[in-house]
Amino acid sequence: MTSYDSDTRPADVWLPMEPAGIDGLPEPAASGLRYRVWDGLTDFPADPADCAFYVVPYMLAPDTVRGPLPRMTSLRAVQTLTAGVDSIQDGLRPGLHTGVELCNARGVHEASTAELALALTLASLRGIPGFVQGQQQEEWRSGFYPALADKSVLIVGYGSIGAAVEDRLAPFECARVARVARSARTTERGAVHAFTDLPTLLPAADVVILCTPLTESTAKMVNSGFLSRMRDGALLVNVARGPVVDTPALLKEVESGRLRAALDVTDPEPLPAGHPLWHAPGVLISPHVGGSTSAFLPRAKRLLARQLTRYAAGEPLDNVVHNVG
Repeated sequence: MTSYDSDTRPADVWLPMEPAGIDGLPEPAASGLRYRVWDGLTDFPADPADCAFYVVPYMLAPDTVRGPLPRMTSLRAVQTLTAGVDSIQDGLRPGLHTGVELCNARGVHEASTAELALALTLASLRGIPGFVQGQQQEEWRSGFYPALADKSVLIVGYGSIGAAVEDRLAPFECARVARVARSARTTERGAVHAFTDLPTLLPAADVVILCTPLTESTAKMVNSGFLSRMRDGALLVNVARGPVVDTPALLKEVESGRLRAALDVTDPEPLPAGHPLWHAPGVLISPHVGGSTSAFLPRAKRLLARQLTRYAAGEPLDNVVHNVG
């Protein structure tokens, strides 16, 4: 990771919120940093060529947040407020941005996203959407419904969010929790399998929870072959990114009634009116709200204070996931 020389370090920092609301930021007079506020909805607050540290506005279209990048010729670091960096990484170009470090928001979204993963799983298994419809129609829809207890769960993508999902599964008496990541390793909870083990793990899972980042290797990873290996009646939960799943392949499985799905993310996104996923049987959809909760802002502010303190001190940044060059 890069150490930043305070004698040569450019000073402009673009923030998507007022610096006065972020406890622990380095003071401008002492650090030499100049804070500029840009929320992505207004004109640029200063010349982008003077921006050294760019905090990407949250929940805006990729074209919007990538907009100032071609003019950010002094850029040294980009900090996203998302767990994934796919929306900004394509805008960073070698030559123009060589040496720029791209940092994700590890530590910001784990609690919220893991909560939603469990909420979607429980709601789908226990038939909550049907109960809501029944209430609207004044129908008492009693009966037996599946429980999460005694189910086998497979977490696909075992980073910090995947681990947070497992933390929240612990009280639910699952029969088994298996973990899959890009490479195999051992954790305190047990083995993490490599993606190459998915063909043997999928048939044993009642619930498959997707937490993997979107990369070239994970795009459309959940294709017809992946889905065909899932057992009849299994539930697919996606809190990762929509393009991780091949939508036509998923539609074929849910429309047949063989699989169910609970999706916080879709491809395309936002899901347009008239798309067949809206009314596909056994599909529960939430509008990409895994991270956008009351838990977001306090954790985002703590991350920014920590990262900018390190930057002002000339120390290596945390959460570096890509170095342009």
